[in-house]
Amino acid sequence: MAGTSALESASKLGDLLAQLPLNQANQWSDIERTAQSLANDLRSKNVEQQTALGQTLLPQTLTSLLKSAASDVQSSGATCKPAIFELLRVAANLCMDHDDNRGVLLDAGFPQTVVALLEGYAEPVEPAQQEAFPISIPDLKIVKTAIGFLLNASVGYDAVKDRLVSLEAAMTILKLSSAIYPVGAWQRYDPTSEEDGTEDPAEKWSLRSTLASWSWRAIEEIRGGDEDDSLFGPDALPLLVSQLRAFIPPYPEPPSIFATPSARRSLVQTDYDIYEQICGLIESLCLDVEDVRLSLARGLTFPDGEHGGVACLSELLTFVEKGDYPPYWSCESAGERSAKEKGFDLGKGALVRAIVEVAGEEKNTDTLWDDSEAEKPGGEFVSRMVGWIRTHKSLKETNRDDLIICATLSLGNICRRDAHSTAIVGPPISLGPDLAALLEPDTDIKVKHGVIGLLKHLAQSQGNRAALGQAGIIQKLAASQIWGEKADMVELVQVAAIGVAKHMCNGDIDNTFALVLPPEDDSPLRQILELVKRSDSIAVKSEGTRVLVNAVKSLWSTDPKSLDEERVKKREAAMKAVVTEPCVSALAQLIGRSKRYPTLINEGVVALSLISTHPNGGTLVLDSILNPLPAENIRTTSQPLSAVSATEASPVTGPRRALDMLITVLRDNNPNVPAEVRSNVCALLGHLGRKGVVSESRAIDLQRMEDSTRELIEGLVRAEGPSNPKVVASAKRALEAWQQ
Repeated sequence: MAGTSALESASKLGDLLAQLPLNQANQWSDIERTAQSLANDLRSKNVEQQTALGQTLLPQTLTSLLKSAASDVQSSGATCKPAIFELLRVAANLCMDHDDNRGVLLDAGFPQTVVALLEGYAEPVEPAQQEAFPISIPDLKIVKTAIGFLLNASVGYDAVKDRLVSLEAAMTILKLSSAIYPVGAWQRYDPTSEEDGTEDPAEKWSLRSTLASWSWRAIEEIRGGDEDDSLFGPDALPLLVSQLRAFIPPYPEPPSIFATPSARRSLVQTDYDIYEQICGLIESLCLDVEDVRLSLARGLTFPDGEHGGVACLSELLTFVEKGDYPPYWSCESAGERSAKEKGFDLGKGALVRAIVEVAGEEKNTDTLWDDSEAEKPGGEFVSRMVGWIRTHKSLKETNRDDLIICATLSLGNICRRDAHSTAIVGPPISLGPDLAALLEPDTDIKVKHGVIGLLKHLAQSQGNRAALGQAGIIQKLAASQIWGEKADMVELVQVAAIGVAKHMCNGDIDNTFALVLPPEDDSPLRQILELVKRSDSIAVKSEGTRVLVNAVKSLWSTDPKSLDEERVKKREAAMKAVVTEPCVSALAQLIGRSKRYPTLINEGVVALSLISTHPNGGTLVLDSILNPLPAENIRTTSQPLSAVSATEASPVTGPRRALDMLITVLRDNNPNVPAEVRSNVCALLGHLGRKGVVSESRAIDLQRMEDSTRELIEGLVRAEGPSNPKVVASAKRALEAWQQ
C-alpha cells in the first residue's frame, strides 16, 4: 500500500487549496509544510506510492496551488516562495521515472504552469550580460527546482517534450541560465554588490552553478536524440556567443572566496561543461539552420539590429583567435587538465566549422564581402581571414593551424565568384605568396587541405593564373610532397592539388613551363603521372592526366613568335619533355578508361593529335593506341573484379587497347557522344596515316590501324540521312591522307 502519510498530505493540500480564497493567516506556511512533508516522502523510491498519488487529485491540486502562488507572489512578497519551492519538489519527485504521472501532470497543465513561472523570472533579464543577474537564494531555489522538474518530466517522454517545444521552453531556460550563471562570472564576483548581505555567497554560487548544469541537461533532453535545432533561432546567438568571453585573456584574479582550487572546483567544471555544450550547439545551428547562418553574417555589419548589440560573428572570430586555457586549470591534476585542454581545442574546432559554414552559405557571399572601406579590402570578415593567413603563415613559429584552416576554408567559400577570387589574388590583397609560404612538406594535412582548396578556387579565374604562377604555386605544391606516396591516404587533397595545376596550366605557357620543366629530374608533372600510375582511383587517374592535356594544349597553341628567345627555348624543351612514352601512354589510358565520359576521350584524342605533329611524336602515339592497356585501367571502379558488373567496362567488355575505344566511338551512334569527338578521332587517325608522321619501320602497325578503322570511316563518309558535316569532312580528309 502507498504510504498513509503521503496520501494524507496530498489530501490536506487539497483542503488547503479550497481555503485559499479566505486569505487566512499562515496559509502559505501550511501549504509549504504539507508539501515539504509530501516531497520528502516521495524521495524514497516507491513506485506503488507514486502510482497511487498520481491517481488522486494531487496533479490538479499542485497545478492550482502553483498558479495561485505565482499570481500572489507579487502581493505576498516572499511569503509564498517557500511554498512554490516545495510544490515544485513534490511534482519533480512524483514524476521521477514514472511515465503515467508525467502524463497526468501534463493533462493537469503543471508543466505549462512551470514554464509560465520561468517566463516571469526571465522577463527582466538583460541578455548577454557578463555579470550574474541579481537574484535571491529563495528565487534561485525556485528556478533551479522548476528546471529540475521539467527535466524529470521530459526524460524519455515525448508528450511532455512536444509541449515544451511548443512553449519554447528551451529558449526560456537558456535565457535564464545564461543570465543567472554567465560562464566565468564567479571570477568577477564582488560581495559588496549583493543586495542582501546576509546570504551565503558560497551557497548562492553553488545554486547558480547547479541551476546552469540542470538547464543544459534539460535543453539537451528537450532537443532529443535527433538534436532538434528548430528550438533555437538567431535570438539564441547572443546568449550563446557571449558566454565565450570568459575564455579570452586577460583573466581576472579570482575573489578571495574562490582563491583556492577546492573552493572553485565545481564552478570550473560547470564552466567547462557549458563551454562544450555551447560550442556543439553553435556548430549544429550553423550546420542546420539557414536563418542562423544569415543572421550571423548580417550581424557582422549591423549588430544592433540583428543581435541586440552583440556582434556575434565578430566575437566568434575573436574567441577562435584569442581564446585560451584559463590559468586556474593548471591547479588540476595532469589528467584532468589534459582532458580539458583537449576538449577546449575540440570546441574551437566546432566553432571553426561553424564559421566556415556561415561563409559557405551562398546567400551570405555579398553580405560578407564589403568594398565600402578602402583600408579593409573585402570588408571586415575578409580582412580578418587575410590577416590570419599573413600573420600565421610561418606555422613553425606561431603554431596556429586552426586559424589558417578557418581562414582558407572560409575564403575558399566566399571566392566562388570570379570578382572576389580576382580581388584576393590581385593588389592590394595579393594573397598568392602568403599561400605559397604555407605549402611546406611538414605542414599538417588539414592546413594543406584548406590552402589547396582555396587555391583551386582562385586558379579557376583566368585572371589569377599569372599571379599565382609568379608566386611559385606549382613548384611549392610539388615541394610540399602532396603528390608523394605518403599523401596517398588523402586522395581528396591530392585531387584538389591536381585541380590547381590543371587550371593554372590552362592557356598559360609560363605555368606550363613550371609544371613540365624540372629544376632537376623530378618535375611536378612527373610527380602527378607517378601518382596516376600507382593510384586505383579513377578521379586521380583522370584528373591527373587532364593536367597533361592542358599542358599539351598550352604548349602547342602558343605562337612562338609571341615569345622571347629564352621562352622559345623553354617551349621547345617542354614540348620535348611531353613527347615521351610515359606521357602518350597516360593519354592513351585516359581514352581507354573513359567509355562513360566522351569529353575525356576527346581531351585525350586532341592531346595525342597535337603530340603526333612533333618529330617522333607520331610513332609514340601509334604505339600508345595499339599497345595493351594496363589491367587496372580496364575497370572503372576501385572495387574488386568480382564486384564489377559486365556493363561497367569489365575485363569481358572493356577495351584492350585505346584503339578499341576509338573504334567504339566511330561505330557507336550514341547521341551522348558529340559529333566533335568522332570528328577528332578521324583527324587523329588520318594524321597518323599521313606519310612521314610515323616511322617507315612501323608500316605494318600502321596498316593494322588503318585496316581496323577504314570500314568505319568510309561508312561515316557515305552515311545516309542527316549527318554532321564536320564528321563527314573529317572522315574524308582521313581517307585522303591515307592515300597519299
